[in-house]
Amino acid sequence: MGRGAPLYAYDSVAEAIETLADGDGLGLGKRRITVSTSGVVPEISRLGAEVGPMLAISLHAVRDDLRDVLVPINKKYPIKALMEACRTYPAASNAKRITFEYVMLKGVNDSPADARALVKLLEGVPAKINLIPFNPWPGTQYECSDWDTIERFSDIVFRAGYASPVRTPRGRDILAACGQLKSESEKLSARERLAYRAMMASAEAE
Repeated sequence: MGRGAPLYAYDSVAEAIETLADGDGLGLGKRRITVSTSGVVPEISRLGAEVGPMLAISLHAVRDDLRDVLVPINKKYPIKALMEACRTYPAASNAKRITFEYVMLKGVNDSPADARALVKLLEGVPAKINLIPFNPWPGTQYECSDWDTIERFSDIVFRAGYASPVRTPRGRDILAACGQLKSESEKLSARERLAYRAMMASAEAE
């Protein structure tokens, strides 16, 4: 994750997975290997048929108009096509559920109606939903949903029969959490802030 769209480099990714899974490689089971995609639909079924790893989908919205903004590849491969690819993913089963990543954005995609729409969208797909508290960066227009809102959303999904764990944010203070490695300049400012905090802590200790 975080290194580009793997299904745009399908052949290299498939070869790497086979090496990881091979007994003369690392010998990892396919259930321990997950390929994450924002929705390169034509390659999803091929991945399942030819390689068979676990699959994770960066979903983040239940409507095309919103997902077009949050996940621009949706303009090319809309939700209906993506979900059909997931329903027919050859490697999916109750034992090998597809993970749907869903970042929680305050007032954008976090309402009870959104949660119910998500449940309906996933009907017929062996799935679990990974709820991700949004990690802001300088200049972003979005905010993280309130914790009570996230819990309410999770409860709706869970009561519908889907596992809905909430990811614990790590690295927010240095802009190193999920979604925050946005640009070299921002990473530099993060390092500078870290150095500043270290300097202040040293000064207080003296």
